[in-house]
Amino acid sequence: MVILLFGAKKMPQMARSLGQSMRIIKAETKGMRGDDEAEAKPEQAAPAVRQAPAPQLPPSTPEKSPEQMKAEIDELQRKLAAQDQAQKNAS
Repeated sequence: MVILLFGAKKMPQMARSLGQSMRIIKAETKGMRGDDEAEAKPEQAAPAVRQAPAPQLPPSTPEKSPEQMKAEIDELQRKLAAQDQAQKNAS
């Protein structure tokens, strides 16, 4: 009956779509079950969250002096200008 309605060429595409839909539904129902279990046991889930402190980053120290950084910026700007000029000459 389905073959008569949609044709044999559409059957593989329809089967793939049905399979993807079933996977999505399965994943969503698992997620909903996980949410329900988390709500039912909040006292067990909450301590695990509280025990994980945020990582502390060490204070950053500049590896280069401001003069070195300025020289690098100037060099990069010169290279960029040279590339722009080369592109203008090519067109």
